[in-house]
Amino acid sequence: MDIKPRPAGPRAEAKRQAIVKAAREAFLRDGFGVGMDTIAAGAGVSKVTVYNHFGSKEALFTAVIAGALDEPLGGASATALAALADAPDLRAAFVEAARTWVASVRGNADVIALRNLVATELHRFPEIAQAWQGHGPEGHHPAVAEALRELAGRGRLVVPDLETAIIQLYALLVFPHLVFGSYGTTIDDAATDRLITHGVDMFLGYYAPPVPPDA
Repeated sequence: MDIKPRPAGPRAEAKRQAIVKAAREAFLRDGFGVGMDTIAAGAGVSKVTVYNHFGSKEALFTAVIAGALDEPLGGASATALAALADAPDLRAAFVEAARTWVASVRGNADVIALRNLVATELHRFPEIAQAWQGHGPEGHHPAVAEALRELAGRGRLVVPDLETAIIQLYALLVFPHLVFGSYGTTIDDAATDRLITHGVDMFLGYYAPPVPPDA
């Protein structure tokens, strides 16, 4: 069977973003069981248009989750990450970038709400996990991937396995807040800053380039 290419161009991208926005609101309001008709109406498009862009509800849900997780990496966070490769003091710059990133995560209730929705729906819809895993960490988190790739390219870090490094960085900085949030609680500011500074030190220490032997 022929696979139709996804619609392209500025108008198509605008429709795609409208669909993702409407789907996010609908999933948060009604759960994964919400009808595609409802999502299409919220986006101001036809159901056929939704399927042309995403192919299935699982693929649309995956796009919503990926967008929500990447949201904290926009704006100031993205700028700070992009500047790491040129930073004179990499550790200090990395800590500040991490603080900006984590603050964005902590202030984004939708990220935790959508994560909890995934956990709720997995037993009924295991294809959600399959669709999510098919993208891989690098595909879901391009801002982090590009920052680490650039640092490795400049020789400031040694990153033999980019996807593992991305997951490790999230585990050190972001995942604790998602876990605590799923239980309806938070990590206080002082503990958050310790997690950031110690997490950055652990990450940079592990991926630091080898020190040349003394001449």
